[in-house]
Parts: sequence; C-alpha cells; structure tokens
Amino acid sequence: MKRMNRPNESSKVAVDPRAGRPGMPGGFSGWGHMLRPLLLFVLVSLSGFAYGADSLYARVKQGNQYYLDGDYERAAAAYQSVIDSGYTSAELYYNLGNAYYKSHNLTMALVNYERARILDPKDKDIQHNLDIAREFVTDRIEVLPEFFLKRAYEGFVKTFNADVWAVMSLSAFVLALCILLIYFFSKRVGIRRLAFWTGMLLLLVALSTFIFASQQHRLTSQHNQAIITSPSVTIKSSPDEESGTDLFLLHEGTKVTIEDALGDWREVVLSDGNRGWLKESDLVRL
Repeated sequence: MKRMNRPNESSKVAVDPRAGRPGMPGGFSGWGHMLRPLLLFVLVSLSGFAYGADSLYARVKQGNQYYLDGDYERAAAAYQSVIDSGYTSAELYYNLGNAYYKSHNLTMALVNYERARILDPKDKDIQHNLDIAREFVTDRIEVLPEFFLKRAYEGFVKTFNADVWAVMSLSAFVLALCILLIYFFSKRVGIRRLAFWTGMLLLLVALSTFIFASQQHRLTSQHNQAIITSPSVTIKSSPDEESGTDLFLLHEGTKVTIEDALGDWREVVLSDGNRGWLKESDLVRL
C-alpha cells in the first residue's frame, strides 16, 4: 500500500452532524467539529438495558476524548470494544475508521469506512472519507457496469434503512385495515367503493415496503464483501498452494467479493469479473 499522506487541507471538511463523529481525516478545527454525544447516547440506550447502555456510552465518550487528545490507537481500541459488545452503527464505524486513518492503519480504516457505508450508503461524510482512503490503494480495478434497472432499484431501496421501510409497511397496513372497516360498515355505495380501492392500494403499499425492508436488510447484513489485508497476495487458479496456477497479484486495501469456500481457502471475484483463490487469512470480511 502506498505511503499515507495527510489529505489536502483544501479538500472538503464537513461539520460533524451526528454524535460521536470526531471529524474528517484531514483533521478538525473549532467547535464545528466537536462531538454531539447525546444523540449517540440515545442510540446506544436503545440497544440494551440502562446499565449496559451507560457503560457503552462511557466507552464511546472515552474514545472521543482519546481522539481529541490525539491518542488515536487508544481511541480505536475504545470504539472497537463497543462494537465487540454487540452494538454497531454507521457513526461508530465512521469514528473507528477515522481513528485508524489517523494512526496510519489505512487497511482497517478502509474496512470500517466500508462497514459504515453499508449501514448508511447515502452519507456524504462517510463516502468522502472512503474516497480519500481509497486513493492510497495500489490496485486500480475497473468496475463492470451494472444493468441500469438493477442499479436504479437498489438505489431506491437504499433511500431508507430497513427500519424506516418496516415502519412504513406497518403504518400502511394498519391504515388499510381501518379504511377497509369503513368499507364493511358503510351503507353508501360511493364510500364503500372508495374505501375498497383505497384499502387495496394501501395493502399494496404495505406489501411493497415490506419487500423493500427485507431487501435492505439483506443488502446490509447478508453480503460477502471483504478487504485484502495482506501487503500482497498471489491469487491462485485453484485452492491448492502447489498445483494452483498463479493468476495475478492483489495488494492490501483491495475490495473483493467472496463467492465460494473450501477449507481455509476462499474464491474471490473482483469488480472487473476476474476471480481466483486465496487464503482466508489474507482478507477480512466487511
């Protein structure tokens, strides 16, 4: 991987809009980049009981202070301890990515920015930091174009997270039931007709948004993406060190998709369609 340089100070530096975000990789200045821990406390509180939430919040707050003090390795350890406790969020992965970036661990910064983007694909701060970190990756892999309808559909599904789609689905379903009650009890033909078709439309909305919620959950939790963590690794034609033919070389930070597994070997596919086998120890799953 290329030597890590400090990002250009003239590049975009966004104000941290959510709790627990220490700032952009280029650094922070003034109160615009100070943290808003209250919101993250609310988010953490929802993930467990009060005592456990207080403990997690204390660790997040400590990690934030380590970050502000320039102790990035201890900040990363604090954020990671919260994740290891079972709590995850785009903000927490973003913080962890920033801490790794500042401590010159580009590979783990990429891993955590990618994890943050999976949970919140529309966040511009996450995408910006990810783009900066990707500049230091050696391999430049061409991305094959996706079918435009598939790209448009996935883009629409990612408009909201799974929880929002689920709330929309439940709300539409309950409203549909209420309107259909009007259909059953009203004696006026016009009102019954309007209630029937409105109820059917709302049931269709409820079903559609339920499908979107399921799709969004699948996109965020059931994926096989990974990042190469070894400085360089030779991709083999088969899962065998001796008989497998050397196909090409990949370097740390390159993103791959795991297609198959055999023992401690993994078959990976690149964004340009090339594929081959490597050891599981050479990558980390997102």
